[in-house]
Amino acid sequence: MTGNVPAEVIDQLRSAWRAAGVAATEADLEGIVARGFLDRLVAFRALLSTGDSEIVPDYLSAAMQPGPRADQTARMPASSPEDTLLGVAAMLQSRAASPVELVERSLACIAERDPQLNAFQLVLAEQARRAARHAEIEISGGGYRGPLHGVPVAVKDLYDLAGVPTTAGSKIRAGQVAATSSTVVERLETAGAIIVGKTRMSEFAYSPGSNNAHYGPTPNPWNTAHDSGGSSSGSAVAVAAGMVYAAIGSDTGGSIRIPAANCGIVGLKPTYGRVSLAGAVSLSWSLDHAGPLARSAADAAVLVAALAGRDGRDPRAALAPPTLATDLRAGIAGMRVGLLSDDGTGELAVSPEVLAAMQQAGAALASAGAVLSSLAMPAIEGLRLINGAIIAMEAAAFHLRSLQTRLDDYGPFMRQRVLAAFAYGPSDFVQAQQLRRELRARCEKIFEQVDLLCAPCVPDVAPALDVPTSTNFTGPFNCLGWPSLSLPTGLGASGLPVAIQLIAKPWDEASLLRAAHAAEGGLGRLLLG
Repeated sequence: MTGNVPAEVIDQLRSAWRAAGVAATEADLEGIVARGFLDRLVAFRALLSTGDSEIVPDYLSAAMQPGPRADQTARMPASSPEDTLLGVAAMLQSRAASPVELVERSLACIAERDPQLNAFQLVLAEQARRAARHAEIEISGGGYRGPLHGVPVAVKDLYDLAGVPTTAGSKIRAGQVAATSSTVVERLETAGAIIVGKTRMSEFAYSPGSNNAHYGPTPNPWNTAHDSGGSSSGSAVAVAAGMVYAAIGSDTGGSIRIPAANCGIVGLKPTYGRVSLAGAVSLSWSLDHAGPLARSAADAAVLVAALAGRDGRDPRAALAPPTLATDLRAGIAGMRVGLLSDDGTGELAVSPEVLAAMQQAGAALASAGAVLSSLAMPAIEGLRLINGAIIAMEAAAFHLRSLQTRLDDYGPFMRQRVLAAFAYGPSDFVQAQQLRRELRARCEKIFEQVDLLCAPCVPDVAPALDVPTSTNFTGPFNCLGWPSLSLPTGLGASGLPVAIQLIAKPWDEASLLRAAHAAEGGLGRLLLG
């Protein structure tokens, strides 16, 4: 029954459950082993033995340095296709389109496509219609607020929206109605965006797939036999399928970038602390990030500029620069881009299509003026283990009370994954933070050689429906807190999207977005329309 898991780990897990007052069963233990939730624990313990016990632990909010001076406004390309947020924003500003028209189109698309795609947890039709009428009056009266004004968007159902439930994909929170809105929702509404609904997600965001025992999976809009990825499944599908122009997700190990990659859109995980998470249900306090899913890099730039900034409600956002600006017209001439060649395993365990996509993206960047080189980053393998361990330990702490009182209300995958976290020992968390600091110091040196890293985002095209996608290439950059972006490069032989990942140094979303925008020009964009 224990497979490759040492007997002492199994004994420790049983003891930890008893000590915590959690009534887990032997069936849970069998499921934990069968699902492989303990497979990396032994490797994590071996990694800890290499660390220096004198190192001050790396608690991310204290480790990140304040960002550079920010310009006052975001400067975007003069024109964009009409199927993008910026394109439709220009139509709204000139009154060639109306918010009421766009919201009705969005709601009609949801009614047509969502029964098959299962992207929405909750559709706020009447609330969106009222907001659209109000936006139309404002715009007609000269009160245009900017490129989000009057545009239909969606938010992942772990962000509070006053007056409606925040389920976080769970049964446990299904009846919990938010009294106030999250900062993300407040900033969207301040910018004039119209929230048409809240989107599906894996239970409590603890899966990189769309699997959800309570509300069902969210199929990939390119091929419904395949998965959309997780945990921001519904947000990605809503954008890719044309139900909304943009959506907000969260990312703890890849939960924005993975579904964006699987669905052929842009997903941006900003620097840790760049966007406030006040009013959002946590998975892992020191690894959670908020960010947008959109149809282009320019659209993502608009969204993150609206969301970014300091927030007294969230200490993680205390070091963020007050504004974020990106001049996409500045280009990337002379930008040094490193193509990842080694992640610490001796080879990149990805499909030939993903390797080809990296070469295509590199060629597109080079044609725009970037200078390419090959770059090894062996610390990625250790960061994978640390990221998974920290998520597990913080998630176990967050869920402890519910595990004690409502264990049977968790779905099997979430229940067993969070129960497996009790296998970690009392000193593992601090030692993980010590190693995190050590690996961060090594990794920061890459920016002496390059300005940007180009790496895989996911190992292959989207897996079968209900199957989680690997976080091997996304989780390490949550551990570091660096901004990273999933960029579609085309379709694979199966007709499913292929993507790559771009990564920049902390607070340098500007370079990240400029490079993504430049690469789009050479690669073309993937849109379902």
